[in-house]
Amino acid sequence: MKVSCLQVEPKKTIKDALVEALELATNAVKEGSEFLFLPEYCGGISSNGTLYTPPSEYEKNHKFLSEFKKFCKLNSISVLIGSIAIKLKNNKIVNRSYVINPNGKILSKYDKIHLFDIAVDGEEHYESSTIHPGNKAVLVKTTLGNIGHSICYDIRFPTLYRQLAQAGAEVLVIPSAFTRTTGSVHWHILNRSRAIENLCYVISPCAVGKISGGGESYGHSLIVNPWGEIVRDCGNERGIISSFIDINLLKNCRKKLPSLEHDKKFNVIKY
Repeated sequence: MKVSCLQVEPKKTIKDALVEALELATNAVKEGSEFLFLPEYCGGISSNGTLYTPPSEYEKNHKFLSEFKKFCKLNSISVLIGSIAIKLKNNKIVNRSYVINPNGKILSKYDKIHLFDIAVDGEEHYESSTIHPGNKAVLVKTTLGNIGHSICYDIRFPTLYRQLAQAGAEVLVIPSAFTRTTGSVHWHILNRSRAIENLCYVISPCAVGKISGGGESYGHSLIVNPWGEIVRDCGNERGIISSFIDINLLKNCRKKLPSLEHDKKFNVIKY
């Protein structure tokens, strides 16, 4: 199956984010893609320098979500909405990802578990100040294969991916708005590591460019094969990368190196 990562620029409003995402999505469909992958906060994001303030809406009213459901049905295509900010009944906000099928139906949703609270080289972000964390890992069966959800900062917590892979995940998705500060040293290594450890495809669409109010996303959306090889890298410009995903290649890799079956329980002893 041909898949595409849409490397969008961070937009301040839902309206502007939707215009850009639909433009790239339409171009990817024209190029024959069957499954599209969008980054974290593809429905809009801004910042006051340390706090992310993404534009949010209740799920039933979120225009980005409703328009992409229509887009999927119109074009008979699947889409991963990397994440949009969703209001809950208790007025909290979650950073939520969706998979939508070619009939325009939501197959799965995932709320980001690990929130980005860091201070690195003078750059600070406290996502937990505005976002409520999820507490459930999510695996979904799609026309591409079994997809394991995650979002951005989750990539630094390998246990999540191990459990998803051992539960049947064949493709790990890591939609992101990874910072330039950490991305330039860690992004490629972390993505390749998650693929190698779990013998999974890794598809990681990442936003690129300045965030209104402060911060910058790294770009370099990636498609990594189960052997840890980078198949496509979108670089540091807005655009599209595409590749064919072959689950038979994954099965062959796992047959040669069945490490997912070799985990052992152990205790940690402190001296």
